[in-house]
Amino acid sequence: MPPTHLRSVLKSSNQSAWTRRGFLQTSAGMLSGLALSSCGWTLAEVKSDVGDVSDHQPASNELYIYTWSSYFDDELLDGFQKQTGIKVIADTFESNEVMLATLRAGKGAAYSVIYPSDYTVAKMISLKMLRELDRSRLPGLSNLLPRFQNSITDPGNRYHVPFSWGTTGFTYDSEQLSPGPDGWSYLWQTQDKLSRRMTLMSDLREVMGGVLRSIGYSYNSTNPAEIQQAYEKLVQLKPQIVTFNTDAWRDQLIAGDLVLSMGFSSDALTVMSEDARLRYVIPATGTSVWSDTLVIPKTAPNPKAAYAWINYLLEPAIAAKVTERLLFATPNQAAYEQLPAALQKNEVLFPPESVLARCEGIVPVSSDTEALYERYWTQLVSS
Repeated sequence: MPPTHLRSVLKSSNQSAWTRRGFLQTSAGMLSGLALSSCGWTLAEVKSDVGDVSDHQPASNELYIYTWSSYFDDELLDGFQKQTGIKVIADTFESNEVMLATLRAGKGAAYSVIYPSDYTVAKMISLKMLRELDRSRLPGLSNLLPRFQNSITDPGNRYHVPFSWGTTGFTYDSEQLSPGPDGWSYLWQTQDKLSRRMTLMSDLREVMGGVLRSIGYSYNSTNPAEIQQAYEKLVQLKPQIVTFNTDAWRDQLIAGDLVLSMGFSSDALTVMSEDARLRYVIPATGTSVWSDTLVIPKTAPNPKAAYAWINYLLEPAIAAKVTERLLFATPNQAAYEQLPAALQKNEVLFPPESVLARCEGIVPVSSDTEALYERYWTQLVSS
């Protein structure tokens, strides 16, 4: 549990973000015509599971972005419009796979900025989807921490700008689980307490990678025997898992319907700010360190607005305020220095180097290995 003073910081800074996440995900379709008068955009302009937007003809003062639901709020969009005169229309996706499928189906011609995870950038580069960035138009790049200045998935950061980062772990109810988990082995050892009261993410590389790491292999294993071993362990656990989801567990954990969920550190901080019972743990064997990014697709109809948006997000004061409100770790050193001390010292948000040393980033694998992962994943979730 965060200390009391930290919990109050988190709660006050994130109350609107948590409410808005749930509101957008459950109500966008039903209330798509309702205007949010305080911020200048409407629910019709914030959509998940988007349909065909390829027929949009954005005006020069409009910017369509494709992003995760937790990466914007009305204050951010309204502030950008006031500064630039450009209205941002945000569509959301739940996974990198959904985002890629949408783009490959030709339904993304309107977007000028997209938010893929770091390992997905490499795939988008190979598919020739991205514009190479003109770094001279992005002076704020110098604010990035050294570890984010060069990516193994995009050497030299030629095509992407890091936007956020974090870890993947377990959020749990400390009153129901005492002692709490210290890693993946806990899930098998404590099946009686966890049965039908836990969830894993709807993300094959995160779930398979976490189990691989827990049995002594790389998160990014390409060894078929190792991948099969991880799959077989998950098959043993499957009867105890309620569902595989990346978002819905948050409300369920707060309501007490679940006692443990695998999820991202940013989501853990959100629910911890709402409920003092909840804790977050990074598996002792290590986990993934992920980064979500900003890219400009080759088909971007408004690259000028795209550069303006990226530069806006690189402004230290803007990046710091967004981190305070939405609770994800910023890769922006100048922004970090402007955060409240309670957030700077929060080890869920900014884990110490001793923890990060046990972690790996997810990297692309060959098409054959990817197909193997997908085959095992399909068998697991559909059985």
